[in-house]
Amino acid sequence: MLITLANLAAIATYIGAAFGLARWPTPGSRRSLALGLLGFAVLAHAVGLYPSTVMGNGLNFSVFNAGSLVAWCIGLAMLLLLLKPHPVESLAVAVLPLVAAAVVVELAFPGARDVISDVPTGLRLHIALAIVAYSLFAIATLQAFFLAFAGRKLRKHQPVLHFLPPLPTMEAVMFQLTLLAFVLLTVSLALGAFYTADVHAQHLVHKIVFSLLAWLVFATLVAGRWYYGWRGRHAIRYVSAGFMLLALAFFGTKIVLELVLNRI
Repeated sequence: MLITLANLAAIATYIGAAFGLARWPTPGSRRSLALGLLGFAVLAHAVGLYPSTVMGNGLNFSVFNAGSLVAWCIGLAMLLLLLKPHPVESLAVAVLPLVAAAVVVELAFPGARDVISDVPTGLRLHIALAIVAYSLFAIATLQAFFLAFAGRKLRKHQPVLHFLPPLPTMEAVMFQLTLLAFVLLTVSLALGAFYTADVHAQHLVHKIVFSLLAWLVFATLVAGRWYYGWRGRHAIRYVSAGFMLLALAFFGTKIVLELVLNRI
């Protein structure tokens, strides 16, 4: 009952925070109220998520629970970004309802179909870094979509939504998030290599292949930005492609094994 109530409270306050930030994006007491709702949502989500994730000596990473865990990381990341002078209100308004939807799905389809027992500390760190990196890449990808939308409007000499920040600002935020996520992903993959014994028995072949491809895409983007000043549509394509590959690595195999083949 407590888990259900916490998740329901998280859903309501995530949506309330998104609505509040849409109406009161500028600093003030009302914006502070929206941030307070978001902080409560993240806390309530954690209360509902913890018992279904930490199970005795094991960790539950079934597909819907993993999705809710990623959503929690995204919600926390948005809260931290909003506490500083980053123009990410438009991102939060779009992201927070999606986070609430992930909680709804996890609440509708509970279960512990993929419990990893006796997880060593290094592997826990690998998993945590991978989840945080994926969450930041997800936010950066949505920012890339906003950037593409605003750029298309400007090229057609059409007015851009006033709620969106200037293009250079959105692009800077996208690259900052991408660079941080790339560093975390690199460390996570390096740690994960130490815990890979039998890729076939552990069902890791597709995950490793897509993760490495995603890493190569993001590495190319980071190098291109550093040496050649890549920006605009070129950077948007790389961010989107890298995230799609990472999504296949993160959830693709898990969805096929759990939901299609009914295997762990």
